[in-house]
Amino acid sequence: MEELSPGAIAALCGLLGGAVLGFAARWGRFCTLGAIEDNVLAGNTLRLRMWGLAIAIGTMASFALHGAGLIDLTRTFYIAAPTTLLATLVGSVIFGLGMSLTGTCGFGTLARIGGGDLKSIVTFLVMGITAYATMRGAGAYLRLGLGVPARTGEPEDAGFAFVIERMTGLSATAAGLMIAALFAVFCLSSRAFRHSGRLLLTAVMVGLTIAFGWYATGVLAADPFEPYPLESFTFSAPLGEAIIYVMTMTGASLKFGIGAVAGVIIGAAATTLVQRHFRWEACDDAREMRRQMLGGMLMGFGGVTAYGCTVGQGLTAASALAYSAPLALLGIYAGAWIGLHALVHGSVIEPLKQFWPSANRP
Repeated sequence: MEELSPGAIAALCGLLGGAVLGFAARWGRFCTLGAIEDNVLAGNTLRLRMWGLAIAIGTMASFALHGAGLIDLTRTFYIAAPTTLLATLVGSVIFGLGMSLTGTCGFGTLARIGGGDLKSIVTFLVMGITAYATMRGAGAYLRLGLGVPARTGEPEDAGFAFVIERMTGLSATAAGLMIAALFAVFCLSSRAFRHSGRLLLTAVMVGLTIAFGWYATGVLAADPFEPYPLESFTFSAPLGEAIIYVMTMTGASLKFGIGAVAGVIIGAAATTLVQRHFRWEACDDAREMRRQMLGGMLMGFGGVTAYGCTVGQGLTAASALAYSAPLALLGIYAGAWIGLHALVHGSVIEPLKQFWPSANRP
């Protein structure tokens, strides 16, 4: 039997982990825009806390692997070759705007496809093509103007835990575990969240799956003669790579991200079928289709420019404590906030008046 290549091993692991994430999206309602909507429109923070706990669990597991010498987090491009802060901020805000238009992110788009949402197939194709064009096509010129990798004195300068290690002598592993523990305590400070078993279990599953991605590419797919990059889950560029692979299978190579894209769809489809929630859906009118296409374009460009999406920066980069992660999350939140208020209220001016009561006076 022919031995599997590192790319094939990574793709199989991506497929497995992606299926878990697809299950988490449909069963646990793990959705970034949904969490932001709950907070912005209803003042409910439970799903934001679920997202935060997933980051904490992923960070703990990732730095445990790093401390055990199984992986080296300084090898991931989020830390070894970070993009500029300007590119991270601009790209993430654009991504957040696109996310509000489509009603979900790239990851959520795949989960919706698994549930029978036909309009998400359009979003997937538009986002994937735009992402690939932004990586290697016409959009690359604009992206490179914002995001030429920001080389620092040392690669570790782009990761909070590694900066702490250099400044204090405390090991990066200890620093990472301490930061993650504090974040977990904050997320669990809500009694309502602590009593929500489904949200807690979903957060743990997602966090461990992110760490599994590091282990899969750093250990299981490791080959001294055919090195494979250390990576975990993200759903911006891999959408475009999956489209290209399907079209040019004989001339393309399997990658972790390609397997992850297929895994999310499969996991979400299996979950909705078991729950008997699977149903075919389509756009109601041309206006909705326009929003889906425009949102897909914005997410494709923004996700690649920011070096990641809600999962790529919001979970994967965050699990390595890359300095780009909190900025990207703030940018995505800001973009989604603007988009949601524009859609719901028709303006972002009225919601802002709550911060300046004097603006309401005649």
